[in-house]
Amino acid sequence: MGRRQTLVGIVGVVLMAAATAAQSPAPPTKFVTPFKGEGLLEMMPSKASNEGNLVVTKFKVKNVSPGPLVGFKVEEFWYNAKGQTVSGSQAFRLQKPFMPGDVVEVTLKSPKTPDMERKLTTFSHQHGKVKNPKQVQKFSS
Repeated sequence: MGRRQTLVGIVGVVLMAAATAAQSPAPPTKFVTPFKGEGLLEMMPSKASNEGNLVVTKFKVKNVSPGPLVGFKVEEFWYNAKGQTVSGSQAFRLQKPFMPGDVVEVTLKSPKTPDMERKLTTFSHQHGKVKNPKQVQKFSS
């Protein structure tokens, strides 16, 4: 019976050591206070292209807000001549805070339909909206 208890004790120590070694210390996360209110963006002109049965729109945006935008999201809606929604993209979501000064490339893919006339691109974040991104040819410093 003594050998059995010793063996169980040794196995337990080995398992504990292996579990401790497997848990490498994670780098400390830094909490950022999200910006609340209307976010400010600069936006390069968008480029739309046809790829199969999709209209792919690509452009870059820069956060010029005074703080990080958390839950940054971009959506695209296409309308026909009568103003009815005929297509739209899956939302582009940034998984990490969009820090001031950061530039992100956005790609939106909308199913192509024959009566697509005009589009509306909307920007938002978890604590507000972005009403009018400033169109620029070159980002400010």
